[in-house]
Amino acid sequence: MPQSNNEANMLLALRALQNDPKLGLRPAARLYQVDYYALRRRQKGIQSRRDTIPNSRRLSDLEEQIIVQFILDLDSRGFPPRLRGVEEMANRLLADRDASPVGKRWASNFVRRQPDLKTRFFRKYDYQRAKCEDPTIIRDWFRLVKNTIAKYGISLADIYNFDETGFMMGVIASGMVITGVERRGKAKSVQPGNREWVTVIQCCLYCAVVLGENVFYETWLFIIEMRALLGFISLDSFI
Repeated sequence: MPQSNNEANMLLALRALQNDPKLGLRPAARLYQVDYYALRRRQKGIQSRRDTIPNSRRLSDLEEQIIVQFILDLDSRGFPPRLRGVEEMANRLLADRDASPVGKRWASNFVRRQPDLKTRFFRKYDYQRAKCEDPTIIRDWFRLVKNTIAKYGISLADIYNFDETGFMMGVIASGMVITGVERRGKAKSVQPGNREWVTVIQCCLYCAVVLGENVFYETWLFIIEMRALLGFISLDSFI
């Protein structure tokens, strides 16, 4: 039986016992389909395990709520924290009252019992790229493309589609972060923009002809531009 339904039946059984002193515990347990021993404990005033604060709990309700709100705020700005970051938040609060730090599994257990949080994988996302996720800017760009095609009479056979994927130098894998439960899709961790990206680009024509992949390093482009300025090579060779 689902926990929510079981708790509702338990409350109905307790109310029935209160309204009808002649009703026994066992008949009430059978009538409302709840555990007899659990009903007896609840009648004696013992709280359910779900509502009981464990002795091992390190933070107060207010402190935990502050951490939850801070995590949601970071997530909304594109900086979802990792489990290690959540652990450090808790340890800072505990250090203010000279308490010992939390255990290794505390952060995972904390997120698991918070209905507003969940863990998910993320991928790196450059800061400059994140700023361009504006629907108005995107619509204006496609409107410009449409007008350009019409203005110059560009043939569909001369339209190319480029798809790129990139990875950041020094960052070889995604990780696990904490986000709000309402977030859809994979989380994106915004980067400060001071790391070098390596980009892989593939091109295909409108007529479904696929060209070969190209790998670009920022250093390569810098060297090409410098040699062109010095007169060693012509940039036309690379365009």
